[in-house]
Amino acid sequence: MLLVHQHITIIIMAFLWLVSCLAFVSAAYGCGNPAISPRVTGNARIVNGEEAVPHSWPWQVSLQQSNGFHFCGGSLINENWVVTAAHCNVRTYHNVIAGEHNKGYGSSEAIQVLRPSRVFTHPSWNPSTINNDIALIKLSSPAKLGTNVSPVCLAESSDNFAAGMSCVTSGWGLTRYNAANTPNNLQQASLPLLSNTQCKQHWGSNISDKMICAGGAGATSCMGDSGGPLVCQKAGAWTLVGIVSWGSSYCSTSTPAVYARVTVLRGWVDQILAAN
Repeated sequence: MLLVHQHITIIIMAFLWLVSCLAFVSAAYGCGNPAISPRVTGNARIVNGEEAVPHSWPWQVSLQQSNGFHFCGGSLINENWVVTAAHCNVRTYHNVIAGEHNKGYGSSEAIQVLRPSRVFTHPSWNPSTINNDIALIKLSSPAKLGTNVSPVCLAESSDNFAAGMSCVTSGWGLTRYNAANTPNNLQQASLPLLSNTQCKQHWGSNISDKMICAGGAGATSCMGDSGGPLVCQKAGAWTLVGIVSWGSSYCSTSTPAVYARVTVLRGWVDQILAAN
């Protein structure tokens, strides 16, 4: 009887150990929880932004041409998929670079160079109105999740992120509209969300329900940030609320930038992931 009792105890302990390991894995690589904490001063393009703490936005990817030229950002939503903007026009011969902070030549970071196997562009993407500016990249091999590479949470269709809420965008875009080059180190900026009514005061009928605006308060996204994330905290986890889409051609910090609204586009994302 004692042996049976000991055997049961060992099984229970083994099960509890397994559960605790799974909980650790989930906590380590669960969505929206960077292993390296971001530090946002709030006064910080990403004009008038600031350099991010290296690897504190571990879902941020750089979309690059084969020669290493960075042209857009994106966000890892699980080990097999990246979300970006439709207008980035990603092709399967482009590279998806994960785990990068300094994209300069000679950087010794342990980056992951991933290739798209397929690119899905929203069927209602409209380059004229910039509506439905979202694309999904299925990676040809899964990203290896770890301290420097982990996914962001996706906003649910039912989520409401209120105007005035402070959120963060990140990217390697220009730090002023006429800069010769994009910065090597990942930049970030804290931006307030606007209601679409507020945003229409700047952009009028160009703003649709497929868009969400942020900024106009001293910092903004700029060229090269396209496709990258606008994240807000929900229940302590960083959640993808917007995808950098369009804005002032001069990257004006007093004009809000416009992002594809993830809550409205979430249904399409789920359909693509389920079918592929």
